[in-house]
Amino acid sequence: MTTVKAPPAEPQRTGGVAGAIKSRLQQLLAFASLIVIYAFFSIVSPFFFSYGNFIAILFSTVVIGTLAIGTTFVIITGGIDLSIGTGMALCAVMSGVFIVNSGLPPAVGVPLAILFGGLMGLVNGINVALLKIPPFIATLAMMLVAEGLALVLSNSTPIYFSDSPGYIDISAGNLIPNVPNAVLILAAIAIIAGVLLTKTVLGRYTYSIGSNEEATALSGIDVRRWKVGIYAFAGLFTGLAGVMISARLGSAQPATGMGYELQAIAAVVIGGTSLSGGKGSIIGTLIGALIISVLNNGLQIMSIPQEWQNVILGCVILVAVYTDRIRKREA
Repeated sequence: MTTVKAPPAEPQRTGGVAGAIKSRLQQLLAFASLIVIYAFFSIVSPFFFSYGNFIAILFSTVVIGTLAIGTTFVIITGGIDLSIGTGMALCAVMSGVFIVNSGLPPAVGVPLAILFGGLMGLVNGINVALLKIPPFIATLAMMLVAEGLALVLSNSTPIYFSDSPGYIDISAGNLIPNVPNAVLILAAIAIIAGVLLTKTVLGRYTYSIGSNEEATALSGIDVRRWKVGIYAFAGLFTGLAGVMISARLGSAQPATGMGYELQAIAAVVIGGTSLSGGKGSIIGTLIGALIISVLNNGLQIMSIPQEWQNVILGCVILVAVYTDRIRKREA
């Protein structure tokens, strides 16, 4: 007697017309918030509303946006990844190790650095899915490991890419006049990630695991294998973020990375992805990342002290998480 696997549970985004409308309204609310914040800073500062500053905002969104896109997949499954910030710094250092210390060409060193991020994600996935370690603890441990390894492998000193101008051009070059390559890369990976999340089996299972992991497993899906794969896939974005930030700075800074994970997770939640899993979108995450970047840029232009910038960002994160809890109760 043969058994037929039931299809996985459909994600909440396809849970009916009402659910789809509600999701769109949440994205529109986030976009409206972005417009209001942008308009506010444009009014209070004469230096904010300019093409140069607009490009600067997009440029500063690249790293947070790249990290946020990867972690969107993880959070939709109901997980979390606290290691993306220090993991990004470690991948930047590995890029320096491959290209500067080992003399590999950027065409080889860059993919290796990105794959190293995937390796970290793979380890996180194994710890979470196979060893059943809570995601918070597993990725917290990886955060500390990555922070330490970045300092060890770099001898606690920056690695400069002075002799690799092609590497720096990955971020700061201009295939399109006045538009940094980093912005184009962010747009490209956002499109790719959006297609994968909405049109492929990877995205379907990502939503399904987050919506109801037990039902997904009972339908015949190997949940543990897919969770490992999702964490590994998200790790590739951590590796890419490491490449982008080191190319932008022209150096691999081993101490860079702390705090980026909070901004990336905040961007994901602000964009409408639920911390309880099963719901989220790439376009919402990009809107959230832009909100974070506009806030940072506007507060800096207004000469708000860094400590108060942190206070304001912390309040934004609290509001985003509280809003997520309200959405969960109303669901």
